[in-house]
Amino acid sequence: MLALLVAVLSYLLGSLVTGVLYSRAHGNDILGRDLPGGSGTYRQFGRNAAILVTAGDILKGALAVLLARALAPELTWLATLAVVLGHCYPLYFRFRGGGGIAPLMGALLVSAPLTLLGMLAVALALIPLYRVTLQGHLKLNAVPFATAVAVPVGLLLSLREGGLADLVAGGAAMAVRAIHLLAFPVAQGPKT
Repeated sequence: MLALLVAVLSYLLGSLVTGVLYSRAHGNDILGRDLPGGSGTYRQFGRNAAILVTAGDILKGALAVLLARALAPELTWLATLAVVLGHCYPLYFRFRGGGGIAPLMGALLVSAPLTLLGMLAVALALIPLYRVTLQGHLKLNAVPFATAVAVPVGLLLSLREGGLADLVAGGAAMAVRAIHLLAFPVAQGPKT
């Protein structure tokens, strides 16, 4: 029964997609023009909006894991899975959400901070290098590329520092969303 409660509450929390809430509060719905995560919000509304949206999405990931710790500490992986799925497929917004990176970061911030720190260090070191060397040839955005490298590093780190189940659960949800987005890309409309 606790598992169901953790899953449902985390999913509903994840469904509060900050980018959609921000865009609607400013009279321009981001859905249909871009993904409602930090990158899409940056493209549509600028840097300050993207920082606010990313912080909100990180916060809901952290809150989901804190909730799981309070109810059933062994279920932080389930909270991570559910909050990321809620962000990617939000109940409140016709199952049209973001990619899941920020809520996964928030969840790992609580459940496996050293693993998250190592992943962030790898990604942040890799992004500028990738942009000047491979991005022109591969035609792939730097963030997905860095994520594809940082996640395996995170898996190795999690074996030592903890958070393996959380990372695998959240990463699986993100992988499902990535496959879905590759099959059915979201058009990027003009900036509002």
